[in-house]
Amino acid sequence: MTIAEPLATTPEALRPWVAEVRTMFFADPPQGPFVQLPDAGTKVVLRVTGDGRRDLLAVGPRVRAAYHDGKAHIACVELRLAPGTARPLLGVPAAGLVGRVVPLDALPGETARRFAREVRWLDPREALPRMAEVLPGLLSERADPVRTALLRAGVDALSVRLDRAPAQVREVARELAVSERQLRNLFTDGVGVSPKHYARIDRVRTVAARAGSAGWSELAAATGYFDQAHMTTDFRALMGVPPRSYVTGRLPATTPCQSIRRL
Repeated sequence: MTIAEPLATTPEALRPWVAEVRTMFFADPPQGPFVQLPDAGTKVVLRVTGDGRRDLLAVGPRVRAAYHDGKAHIACVELRLAPGTARPLLGVPAAGLVGRVVPLDALPGETARRFAREVRWLDPREALPRMAEVLPGLLSERADPVRTALLRAGVDALSVRLDRAPAQVREVARELAVSERQLRNLFTDGVGVSPKHYARIDRVRTVAARAGSAGWSELAAATGYFDQAHMTTDFRALMGVPPRSYVTGRLPATTPCQSIRRL
């Protein structure tokens, strides 16, 4: 299976706005299925195909995995937006993009259209320095720092870490001195899914990343599940197969790669 790998570091200028940068350059079709994990993040993707077609797209959160046959002659750079960046950049709440792929210049926000004008014609292999120059200036005065800080603290608390299991939603709301309803509204606007759904996606992604590195019961405990059976049920629901099948490559049937598509 093929999964796009993040760069080792995100440029310093982008870190307030971008959680991760991934690049994908395929001269030949990827070996094995191209896997799209469930992802609570919103992304901006610049893609150029072998025939010269260019796409600059907002890719919303994906609540279930997808498996595709990859294509050759594709170059793209993907910015995974930090929580709270979607609305300032794209002009819409993250919840409005769940399961959708939208051209940046079709979005209502002027900031998105300005960013599109600046980077659309760049080579994805060389686009990142220019993106790092343009994006901070477009966003520095548009974000609400208080709401963004609350949201990111909530995301951090609900995420799996090597040294701790994620907190419960009610505990996070109490620590942040907000109601569970307020926390849910923050997540819906700034992430796209509820706090509980975010935590569920993050746990499954962590299991997929660590599968095979530890015993299943140990992995279930480390990622905040009640037991191995609960982990297996949740993983199957979001990934389409149980963890053991995923590790051994027994994956669902693939479809022609539509990782960047308009819905």
